Amino acid sequence: MTSTAPTNTPSNTLLLRRQLTELTKHPVEGFSAGLVDDNNLYEWEVMIIGPPDTLYEGGFFKARLTFPDDFPLNPPKLRFTTPMWHPNIYPDGNVCISILHPPGEDQYGYEDSGERWLPVHTVESILLSVVSLLSQERPNTDSPANVDAAKEVRESFEAYRKKVRRLVRRSAEEAFD
Repeated sequence: MTSTAPTNTPSNTLLLRRQLTELTKHPVEGFSAGLVDDNNLYEWEVMIIGPPDTLYEGGFFKARLTFPDDFPLNPPKLRFTTPMWHPNIYPDGNVCISILHPPGEDQYGYEDSGERWLPVHTVESILLSVVSLLSQERPNTDSPANVDAAKEVRESFEAYRKKVRRLVRRSAEEAFD
C-alpha cells in the first residue's frame, strides 16, 4: 500500500505563516507582501517597488504569489498583475526565473539543477530575485519568456526603455488611485 502526502499539511502552512510573520516584523526594502485573504495562506499579494537607478525606478508593481499544496517541495508561481514589459516576464505576467522552475534537471539544458527551485528558498529570496531581475541594466534575452520584449531589447534598446518608462509612470499613477 502506497501513501500520498496530504495536501495543505500543517508543516507547510506553518512554514508559510512563519515567513509571512518574518516579513511583517522585518520588512525588506524593495517589496511588501501579505495575504490576499486572511483565510488562505497559499495566495499572497505582493507589491514590488521599482529598484533605484533602474528603468523600473518609481514604479509600483502588483503581483500574486500562489503556492502549491506541496510547498516547499515545489515552487510557487509569481504573476504580475500590473502590466510589465521584460524579456523574462511572459505577456500574461508570469515570471520566468530559474529559482521558480521545478527542482531537478532542466530538460533543455539551460539551467543547472542548483539554479532551480530548492526547498530552502523563501518568499524573501524569491522577491529579492525578482527585484534583481528588474535591476539588470540589460535584461537577459537568451531563451526569453517574452520574445517581443527580447527582440526589442536587442534591436532598439531606446524603444524598449521608453515602453518600460511608460509602464512605470502608469503603475505609479494606478498605485495611488
